[in-house]
Amino acid sequence: MNEKELVRLLSEMANGSKQAFDQFYETTISFVYQIALSIVHNHAEAEDICHDVFLEVYGKAKQYSEDRGSVKAWLAVRTRSRSLDRLRRNKWLLTDRLEELVDKKGKVPATELYFLQSIEKHILIDALKEIPENQRQAIIRSYFHDETHGEIALKMNKPLGSVKSFIRYGINNLQKQKSLVQWVMGGSRGEKNE
Repeated sequence: MNEKELVRLLSEMANGSKQAFDQFYETTISFVYQIALSIVHNHAEAEDICHDVFLEVYGKAKQYSEDRGSVKAWLAVRTRSRSLDRLRRNKWLLTDRLEELVDKKGKVPATELYFLQSIEKHILIDALKEIPENQRQAIIRSYFHDETHGEIALKMNKPLGSVKSFIRYGINNLQKQKSLVQWVMGGSRGEKNE
């Protein structure tokens, strides 16, 4: 569909045409979805962003002005903005969630295990590569091999208190890792900033 048709559909949407909205949606959904997906790297999140963008477009169709750029540029800006908003919100949720994992005694409740196990494995693996070896080993053994702190202490030949500290400090260090921050902020996966 050409630019003139998109402008016409937006104009009709501004006057309340649901049919124009449906046609506009069908014509531009893949464009909006691809932009959202390229930023958030998650299909479900990208679909939610599309929903938000099209609700916004329907409600603000009158705000579009041809002299400020093409319809697709206008859509791209809105999509990018909603995607970045989503990443910022998710960053705070992730940070809050990581902080909740460790209580004041350094224990991680069993009900919290699903969180570490649900982070995309390759992102977590990249982050784990950046923390000290003892912390990495303790976290991997605890969360991915389901070993108790006592078993980890025996296998690592370390005191039990040290193992608990490795896990606690390891989780704190994971919070600070660039790869996790890049992931929630939409950066490239696996790339390292020098």
